[in-house]
Amino acid sequence: MQPNLLFIHLPYVVNQNMLQIKRSKTEDSLLEGCRKGDRKAQHDLYEKYASLMYAVCRRYISDSAEAEDVLVCGFTKVFTKINQFKGDGSFEGWIRRIVVNEALSYIRKNKSMYLEVEIEKADREPDYGTLHDQLEVEDLQKLIDRLPTGYKTVFNLYAIEGFSHREIAEQLGISENTSKSQLSRARNHLQKMLIETEAYLNNKLMIHEG
Repeated sequence: MQPNLLFIHLPYVVNQNMLQIKRSKTEDSLLEGCRKGDRKAQHDLYEKYASLMYAVCRRYISDSAEAEDVLVCGFTKVFTKINQFKGDGSFEGWIRRIVVNEALSYIRKNKSMYLEVEIEKADREPDYGTLHDQLEVEDLQKLIDRLPTGYKTVFNLYAIEGFSHREIAEQLGISENTSKSQLSRARNHLQKMLIETEAYLNNKLMIHEG
């Protein structure tokens, strides 16, 4: 039976003041309720994980509206497959895998993933210490968002999700060498953007001190 998802309102995704789940509502009780198709349990589970999983979607999909669509589709699959979770490993990790797979499916269907873009090699390493002090996580995410879709997808799977090149190749239907090439290009592109960002921040600091 298809789960009733009328309780999913997209503003929950970006609302920083989401209602807190009652402490007495344990994850096990939420799971049990979802297995029985209880809408309140589904609602509470969605509220508990929506913000985190939306961030996962955004790492792969730059457009916020498209990321929200993928999030809703991902949770639809979470609720329809809830009986497949046997308690082995993290439940959050299980949800995350479903959401990542949904994002990859969306990219395969809707994006030109393997657009090859020639990038000049960076002539030096950026000063990661300076960047670490001045760059917020959101700033780094904006740089990653600027990567071509293929580079960004492989970079996220390898650097964030911890996939091997063999696993990435299987997920995306590409060769391991293509995965390695995309990752190398992604790193080089990011390196160039970080050097440009470092120069901008240093110049801004000099103006401020002057």
